[in-house]
Amino acid sequence: MTLKIFSKTYLTNQALLQACREGETDAWEQVVDKYERLVFSTALNQGLSHEDAADVTQMTFTILLQSLDSLREAEHLGAWLVTVARRHTWRILRRNGHVQSLDQDDHLENTLADERSSRHRERQERLEWLIQGVSELGARCRDLLSALYFDENEPSYQEIASRLNMQVGSIGPTRIRCLTQLREIMDQLS
Repeated sequence: MTLKIFSKTYLTNQALLQACREGETDAWEQVVDKYERLVFSTALNQGLSHEDAADVTQMTFTILLQSLDSLREAEHLGAWLVTVARRHTWRILRRNGHVQSLDQDDHLENTLADERSSRHRERQERLEWLIQGVSELGARCRDLLSALYFDENEPSYQEIASRLNMQVGSIGPTRIRCLTQLREIMDQLS
């Protein structure tokens, strides 16, 4: 087994996928290196030959490449790849007339889908709770926290200071006071 040396190592799947979106070949090689055995063994364990498992692996990574821009939950990349590999494996098994009882796998997939749905609902409830808390803040705190934490453009302190007519040096202390107020509001809401 050879040890691969990469010019840059990405600590999270989020950073890794973002680098892939930006066309960094080292990042793509790291994704393949990290998950190739998982994808291949998923297909192999479902009863495919080595050749078919290699085809499933190639198809799975091709779909990942095509889906990079739409993939949202990077922390679940491994599970996503297994799901894609499993579906392609089933297609090959059906095509080859080797349809087995997939009830157990369907049950597992349904259970995972229920868990994802439950986590999504919980996240949505926490988000609504947070939005309610932020909406009860004064305008200055609401605007500052929105700019710091919710603005997709991720403005710099200089941009925030200019937009909110504040001194750059007062953003940090004001942020702390606003977060303290928000914590008190959230405690009252819960």
